[in-house]
Amino acid sequence: MLVLGDAHASDPARREALLECYRTVDPEHVLQAGDLELYDLPAPTWFIAGNNEDLDVIDALRAGEDPPETATVHLLASTAATVDGLRVAGLSGNFAPTQYDRSRDELEGDRRRHFTHEDVERAAELSDIDVLLTHEAPTGLLSYGYDPGCEHVTALLETLSPDLCLVGHHHTHREGEIANTRVVSLAPAWERYYTLDPAGLVLESHEHEFGPDSEP
Repeated sequence: MLVLGDAHASDPARREALLECYRTVDPEHVLQAGDLELYDLPAPTWFIAGNNEDLDVIDALRAGEDPPETATVHLLASTAATVDGLRVAGLSGNFAPTQYDRSRDELEGDRRRHFTHEDVERAAELSDIDVLLTHEAPTGLLSYGYDPGCEHVTALLETLSPDLCLVGHHHTHREGEIANTRVVSLAPAWERYYTLDPAGLVLESHEHEFGPDSEP
């Protein structure tokens, strides 16, 4: 199984790096941790929305619609799916204190990129989760002189107790154990790709064979 961090595929070079990951691994299933920005992909991909997306496409997927350009992608928005035998859940969006207590249908324009208390509460009702995808990190994983983690993600880990949590957004590879869950902050897809063995939840990191300034 291919696992990818942020793609930011609206940028042509980063789109090509993303597609090179698919060509290299030729996966049957893919998990992606947000900021995807490309929804017509070579293999079935389960992803969460980040804070950089085509929000009209994300809204359509949230509503259960099936735009033609999204035939191979599946949005996890406080929902879960069985992927290669794993129960995978996702919390879409990023955290904004000013928007958290609002209802989702109150969010307009760019504010649609955020998750709300309703999204977290709905995700917390899921059960038997093996892998959780979040765009925000939990507290205690990253430090830039301050902790950028989100307490609501930490609380979700405590409630769901997944075996593995995969985090996007921060463009940094970091691993830790939070609330008895192995948490991995993923490097962006133009720097690394990951492979996951579903049988043992063994996650391996792979650097691209092409350099950061070369064409894939």
